[in-house]
Amino acid sequence: MRNRGNRAAGQRGRAALGAVLLALATATGAVEAQSLAQRAQVRNGKVRLSYATRPEVCGNGRNVNIVRSTDDWVSDCEHGPARLVLEWRGAILVGVRTYVGGHWRDAGTDVTDLGEVPPAAAADYLLNLARNVPGGVGEDLVFPATLADGVEVWPRLVAMGRDQSLPRDTRKAAIFWLGQTAGDRAVQALGDLVDQGGADVDVQEQAVFALSQVRDGGGVEPLLEIARRHANPRIRKSAMFWLAQSEDPRAVALFEELLRSR
Repeated sequence: MRNRGNRAAGQRGRAALGAVLLALATATGAVEAQSLAQRAQVRNGKVRLSYATRPEVCGNGRNVNIVRSTDDWVSDCEHGPARLVLEWRGAILVGVRTYVGGHWRDAGTDVTDLGEVPPAAAADYLLNLARNVPGGVGEDLVFPATLADGVEVWPRLVAMGRDQSLPRDTRKAAIFWLGQTAGDRAVQALGDLVDQGGADVDVQEQAVFALSQVRDGGGVEPLLEIARRHANPRIRKSAMFWLAQSEDPRAVALFEELLRSR
C-alpha cells in the first residue's frame, strides 16, 4: 500500500511539475513575443529578422517551396532560415517581404537587424501584428507565420478566419494558409466557416477553395455536402467547380446523381 501511495504521490508531483514547466514556457514565449514587438517597431526604415523554418520549407532566397518527400527527387534549395523585412513609414507598417535561404545584403543606415529570433516568438508577433494593420499588409504577415519551426498556428488561423472585425484580405489569407498547413485538422473548421451564418460570401468562397487544397482528398466530403445543401447558390457552384477539378470518384458520383435528379 505504501509503495502504491508513493507512486501516486510521485505521479502527482510529476504532473504538477509538468504544469509549472508548461506555464513557464507559455509565459516565456509571451515575453519573447512582446520583446520582439518592441524591438521591431521603428518610426521609419526597415527591420530585418530571421527564424528557423519547418523541415519541409526551403527556398533559394526569394522563391519559397514546401517540399514533400518522394522516392526519386530531392530539392537543392536551402532549408531556412526564413528572412523577413518589415518596412515602416511614420510608425506605420507599409510593406512585408519574406525570403527563405540566401543571405542578407549589407545593411544600410535605415536598417535595424534583429538577428535570429525564436520561431514561436516570430509567429506570435506576426499574427498579432496582422490583426492590427490594414488588410493589404496584414495578409502578407500570415504566410511567414506559417513557416515557423515547431509552431502550431492553425488554431489562430481559424480564429482569424472567424473574426468578422478583421479586414477581409487578412481573413482570406488566414483561411487560405489554414488549408495549406493544417491538413485534416482544418477540415471541420473550414466547413464551419463555409456554413457560418451571415459570413462574407468572399470569405466563404475562400474556405471552399481551402477545402479543395487539403491533401489526399481530405476536403472532398465536406465539399460534397456543401454542393448538395448550402443555402447560397454561389457557394454551391464554387464547391462543384473545385470538386470537378479534383477528379475524385466521389465528385463524379455526385455529378451523376445531380444529372439523374433533373
